[in-house]
Amino acid sequence: MTSNNDLSHHKQQEYCTTRPRYRQGKKLTAVKVYTIASESIHLLVFGVPKVNLQSDVRRTFLRHGPIQFIRCVTKEIGEKMELEIFTDVFHIKFEKLEHARRAKRFLDAQQFYGGILHISYAPEYESGDEIRAKLAKRRMEVNYHVRKNQRDLEEHQAGVKNQNS
Repeated sequence: MTSNNDLSHHKQQEYCTTRPRYRQGKKLTAVKVYTIASESIHLLVFGVPKVNLQSDVRRTFLRHGPIQFIRCVTKEIGEKMELEIFTDVFHIKFEKLEHARRAKRFLDAQQFYGGILHISYAPEYESGDEIRAKLAKRRMEVNYHVRKNQRDLEEHQAGVKNQNS
């Protein structure tokens, strides 16, 4: 875990209302680009009403994949940034990045016991080994897609040659 006290990247951004209509999706979103470095198996969940909901948070997030752990970090985060009053913050660590992505996509900005959840990736909690594994996995994915695209191109070119013969 890093000792960096700047948690400004966890603040919820305003929704973008200036996109051309053809570029706007079904629901408003903030303009934010995620790279492999900013995505993480660690999530911070803001906006959970402070009424002892840890088991309900666990049950809700388990729908999206296996969780290694979940813990309340309200005091720790509250010392570093201003939080919404009467809410808790939870740190959730998923087993796989795909599960964290899915949970963030489906649960961010959703209602939860009267509150609105704000979910952000927390790469500052990653260990060096987790970062290396994440980058190695991404490298393998990219290499797989490059090889697949090359095979598809070769098959297409062979098909074009057969039609011209």
